[in-house]
Amino acid sequence: MKPFPDALLDRLARSRVVAGFTIENASHAVPLCRALLAGGIDTIELTLRSSAAMGAVRRIAEEVPEICLGVGTILTPEQVLEVKEAGAAFGVAPGLNSRVVKTAAEAGLPFAPGVCTPSELEGAIALGCRFVKFFPAEASGGLKYLRSMAAPYQHLGIQYFPLGGLNAVNMLDYLREQNVPTIGGSWIVQSDLVANGDWAAFTQRAAEVVKTLNQGN
Repeated sequence: MKPFPDALLDRLARSRVVAGFTIENASHAVPLCRALLAGGIDTIELTLRSSAAMGAVRRIAEEVPEICLGVGTILTPEQVLEVKEAGAAFGVAPGLNSRVVKTAAEAGLPFAPGVCTPSELEGAIALGCRFVKFFPAEASGGLKYLRSMAAPYQHLGIQYFPLGGLNAVNMLDYLREQNVPTIGGSWIVQSDLVANGDWAAFTQRAAEVVKTLNQGN
């Protein structure tokens, strides 16, 4: 199995924006995802940065199957196996850990490791990866840096998933790049709105993102 199958990559390319967030209360996961879906965003990256995260993954997988469920901040082989068992569609990490990448391949979990330098990118390529997370995107130099880093490897067909510092203003610039099928939208889900249970706000925010994407075509 490829580290990231073409069919799944096509799904991400159609979505264009992956809503990234952390869940502090597992009971918020399902209404949040349903609200995002109602606004037109159907792909997420739920990070493993809280004790509620794994429970949230299971709830989303069971109750909101329409969501393309990505899980981020996967740092250990054990977490790979756990998120696979919980029903994740794909996994993502902020960095490159060969043990994690190999475990994901063995477990059949589509996985995109994080890279920020040519050396890290070559490490990912050596492990068979052709779809990688570019993180932290803006803090590393943004689109100009990505173009420079990617240039020597263009003939290999590497695809990038930028995340970190992206927003509604700069996302279209990234998405116009041929090697960027989708971007991470961590600005879409605000923690205070989640805490207040303002699900209608997320439907509106998602709809605004989709509107911007459509206007940019």
